[in-house]
Amino acid sequence: MKKEYIIYKLSEEMKNATRIENELFKKFDVKRGLRNEDGTGVLVGLTKIGNVVGYERIPGGGLKPIPGKLFYRGYDLDDLVHSIIKEKRFGFEEVAFLLLSGNLPDKEELASFRELVNDNTPLEQKTKMNIIELEGNNIMNILARSVLEMYRFDPQADDTSRDNLMRQSIDLISKFPTIIAYAYNMLRHATHGRSLHIRHPRENLSIAENFLYMLKKDYTELDARTLDLLLVLQAEHGGGNNSTFTVRVVSSSRTDTYSAIAAGIGSLKGPLHGGANIQVADMFHHLQENIKDWKNVDEIDTYFTRMLNKEVYNKTGLIYGIGHAVYTISDPRAVLLKELARDLAKEKGKEEEFAFLELLEERAIAMFGKIKNNGKTVSSNIDFYSGFVYELIGLPQEIFTPLFAMARIVGWCAHRNEELNFEGKRIIRPAYKNVLEELEYVPLKER
Repeated sequence: MKKEYIIYKLSEEMKNATRIENELFKKFDVKRGLRNEDGTGVLVGLTKIGNVVGYERIPGGGLKPIPGKLFYRGYDLDDLVHSIIKEKRFGFEEVAFLLLSGNLPDKEELASFRELVNDNTPLEQKTKMNIIELEGNNIMNILARSVLEMYRFDPQADDTSRDNLMRQSIDLISKFPTIIAYAYNMLRHATHGRSLHIRHPRENLSIAENFLYMLKKDYTELDARTLDLLLVLQAEHGGGNNSTFTVRVVSSSRTDTYSAIAAGIGSLKGPLHGGANIQVADMFHHLQENIKDWKNVDEIDTYFTRMLNKEVYNKTGLIYGIGHAVYTISDPRAVLLKELARDLAKEKGKEEEFAFLELLEERAIAMFGKIKNNGKTVSSNIDFYSGFVYELIGLPQEIFTPLFAMARIVGWCAHRNEELNFEGKRIIRPAYKNVLEELEYVPLKER
């Protein structure tokens, strides 16, 4: 038999072998996607790191939608962000310290932490050369391979003691910006024939500033402060999001830090998780081209109706950036990011585009409720504005999802450290119910 036929035959048989009737999930009360019937997540663990709040449970059953809140180690994200904005300083390192330690740093501790991060930002020469030599157009894959490469140069790679886990966490947080910047510059050189720039990180710059310097050298102060706050907004989102849960599951086996983080990167790469901001950006450009009057509510509503009915755009019936698994009335990250996007749009002369995006947000929510008519309360999520902000800063789509990883590495490390250090720890091992009847083995000559 030809190889192509074997692949085809296996594929066809896989189609039948993977079919499981929907009624069986109800019969055995299976929580598909680890979701309860009301859409909430199945409770599988406890944490002291992040808290995602989007509804209240009503006595006797049911959920009440409320404005969303996100807490980092008990502190309201709104308070953290508005303090950073008011004091006109960079806050990502402070948030990293908070999430890793559980405490807000004082001035001396924060200065020492910033210095430690800065000292660890440069890459090993071999890692740097490997990035330059890597081929491929997906920076998330290069990031995962580079993280695994870091295992080679760590003499204590498999040590899961508390001190070593913290050392590794700081090293990863420090090096992610460098890896991503170098990987993009290599991609830009290999695929677009542009000059190859490898700029070494500079001392006394924040993570956001150093990243922009290594990536494209020129940037405004508002670019850097906006990116810094975007990193703050995406640093942590509870233990139940797919990539963080992946890191905790893999960590529970007591594997090394680099393997666990590479698994998280693989999860975040998925279009249903970290890749959503690219889909929103693509959708926004499509709407810019296909809606003639950006202020015409009727025209926008008509187009969204056609999108929801799978008639236009990519015909999936989705409006990207609308809706969230936990948030209902509002996503606090989207509310905060909208504030930043407005200021940045003004600086870049893109106020008309921002006003259009803001109107799209309003009408998308309204039309979702009208067309779907399922009683579900939805709002925009952080992805609705993040792609727009990235583009205003002058960042290419190839690094949208890697930037998400650059922020979320803080939360991943905090959750890995918690998973390996709380009392009563055990490997995460849920159950699957087998629904195939037993078969009698048939010898090869009789088949």
